[in-house]
Amino acid sequence: MPSSVEGCFHCGLPVPAGDPWRGTVAGEEASFCCAGCRAVAEAIDRAGLADYYRQRTAFPERPEDAIPEELGGAALLDREEVQRSFVRDEGKAREASLILEGITCAACIWLNERQLQQTPGILDAQVNYTTHRARVRWDPERITLSQILQRIAAIGYTAHPYDPERQEAAIARERRDLLKRIGVAAMGTVQLMMIAVGIYAADFYPIDERFLEFFRWISFALAVPVVAYSARPFFTGAWSSVRRGQGSMDIPVALALGLTFAASSWATVSGRGDVYFETMAMFVLFLLTSRYLEMNARKRAAEANEELSKLVPTMARRLAPDGQTEWVPVGDLQSGDRVRVVPGETIPVDGTVAEGHSDVNESALTGEQTPVHRGPGATVLGGTTNGEGPLTIQVERVGEETFMSGVLRLLEDAQAARPRIARQAERASRWFVWGLLATATVVGAAWWAYDPGRAFWIVVALLIVTCPCALALATPTALVVATGELAKRGVLAARGEALETLSEVTRVVFDKTGTLTRGQLRLGAWSGDPGALERAAALERASEHPVAAALVGAADGREESGERLENFPGRGVSGYLEGRRYWVGAYGWVAEQAGPAPEALAGEAARMDGRGETVVGLASEGGWEGVFGIADEIRPEARATVAALRERGWAVSMVTGDSEAAADSLACQAGIKEVHARQRPEDKLGLVRAWQQKGEVVAVVGDGLNDGPVLAGADVSFAMGAGVQAARASADFILLSNRLERLSEVAHIGEAALRNIRQNLQLSFGYNVLVVPLAALGWVAPWMAAILMPASSLMVVGNALRLRGLGRQRARAAASARAPAPIPHA
Repeated sequence: MPSSVEGCFHCGLPVPAGDPWRGTVAGEEASFCCAGCRAVAEAIDRAGLADYYRQRTAFPERPEDAIPEELGGAALLDREEVQRSFVRDEGKAREASLILEGITCAACIWLNERQLQQTPGILDAQVNYTTHRARVRWDPERITLSQILQRIAAIGYTAHPYDPERQEAAIARERRDLLKRIGVAAMGTVQLMMIAVGIYAADFYPIDERFLEFFRWISFALAVPVVAYSARPFFTGAWSSVRRGQGSMDIPVALALGLTFAASSWATVSGRGDVYFETMAMFVLFLLTSRYLEMNARKRAAEANEELSKLVPTMARRLAPDGQTEWVPVGDLQSGDRVRVVPGETIPVDGTVAEGHSDVNESALTGEQTPVHRGPGATVLGGTTNGEGPLTIQVERVGEETFMSGVLRLLEDAQAARPRIARQAERASRWFVWGLLATATVVGAAWWAYDPGRAFWIVVALLIVTCPCALALATPTALVVATGELAKRGVLAARGEALETLSEVTRVVFDKTGTLTRGQLRLGAWSGDPGALERAAALERASEHPVAAALVGAADGREESGERLENFPGRGVSGYLEGRRYWVGAYGWVAEQAGPAPEALAGEAARMDGRGETVVGLASEGGWEGVFGIADEIRPEARATVAALRERGWAVSMVTGDSEAAADSLACQAGIKEVHARQRPEDKLGLVRAWQQKGEVVAVVGDGLNDGPVLAGADVSFAMGAGVQAARASADFILLSNRLERLSEVAHIGEAALRNIRQNLQLSFGYNVLVVPLAALGWVAPWMAAILMPASSLMVVGNALRLRGLGRQRARAAASARAPAPIPHA
């Protein structure tokens, strides 16, 4: 049975090269196009329903229909083994990314979101117009995934789990369908135009009435395929909207087409009046062509997402215990497995290098083209490319838990965001169609009283020429392009709304360690008891702070750890060693716990502080045991970045928990005048709130565990990509490349994106404000309306695409500009 099937055994789509998803159904080998189809087929086999495959005579039109009725259709997707590849489990909630088919306009987005958000058990639902992807979070105890898909199907749309290859297949299917409809409309239009010439010629030359009647009936016959097949999406969309009392752009279009066809058909049957079948066919041709062009433009806008989603390979070489390798789907890998990656291959998982040395190209994630050396113990990420040496990698995270999956989720969330200006436009567009229909009724009545002969075609032109779709495209297209451009530069926009706030920033606040400095702290000089360094490292071993890493790294790799450890963010760590309580951390904080340091250690601490080093103290219940000088170096791009941000008119400040001497030394190198030293996390947050109370819009750039509160409290926040998870979770933007000069690029692209959104909204509103009166006055012919309406949407999409490639040259010029002379700190 399986061996006789060409293409995917389950749905019939093409199988990728190498047959990576091969599986077993009814005891025989079969090929599949993706992991989802294989999981569904295996589940059908386990349910004892393999006869479904023996009895079917053809593949269904849609892959999602290739499920036997006995399994309840989409109910199969509720199975754990099927959901494992595309559903993210968040404890009491689950989240999935779905592709929606059948989306044609803004009202479709609004209708789907409203349908889902009003469903009990669904916690959140957002749909992106540009990508047609929906992110849905639900409570599995109250609703199942199959019920969610049924809720979508109930309003006339098809949803299925997101898969890059499946999405491409859906897009290709949509493109083929559109091209077929365009082809029928084009052939009909050409033939109808030729016949129309003969009909119109009757106004100038005598033609037998029988020939005119014959021409009309031929026109009718040619118009039927156009209205029944090519124009079908407009009528089905309009009927679906009317049944639910929702406005969509399909309603006025369907009315215009239907009225034109009905009036022309009546003229043909009765033998009285003019026929305009060629005009109707031309409407359909222009409208379908515009949808095709818009679809291609949207695909171009979403290219960054598609490129990222395709980076992780589908297959990997898993190492067996005997050292042999076998090709397995990446979805079958588990934490603890080992995989082999040869030079030139893409790393398939997040993990740790167990064996080998190589240079890894991480440009897909960070935007940096220079490969990074990775050896035993180093972390590698799925989607990056191995260089010249083979690597053995121990798997840590796969599937939805990988760094790449997290990046894609944040990118989708940012692109689905709606800035304030977009929400206002969205509210207006919801009532646009009903307002248009009311306007058309009034205009039609007025023209019927004034000039009945023109009333019909003026109403048709008015229905066609207006376009709320441009309003819906204005924001999502610009956001998709802007966030995609940022992703190419190694900047992840975690929240799309922040792009709007970015244009209002007046002050930027930098943390010091790990932000303005490289964050690769090292132990300089230290003084104290012989075992002081090992004891300090034992207490700091569980901490993620860069200072802790410097102490642990200098302690000869010993593995002993303290007990009953307690972390004091921004100050230090307390714990027990051999039954005695210790404190290690900021020199002043340790002095508060254990009393003043002995004169010798105090003097050494003063010398370290004078050199600009961060001074760390170690003391126990028995007294002081040592002081340590932790040194770091400024990032080479820090000074140019500060200068570039100051040129934008932003005030620049540095807030750090380090001493005044260490802070002043680095501030002088970076060109920062305003410095606030010895600031605890709550102090940093207090400073930000004080600036905000004065009316300033504050951006914060930070890294590290103690930066979480101030990042969350800022108007706009940036986290360095190497920072800990707490900092990244609180930030609006994540600098995956750890390059400070990206800040000026983000600011420039953010301002350009907001400016682009405003331009798009102005273009859309301006277009409708201009053409509605012109159409109502009878100055827009129906054929002109059919061209103008899609042109407005294409104009908006084209304007958004201007954001592609924006800011690179400007950012490079700013980064290479000569830095100003050092500014002494007062």
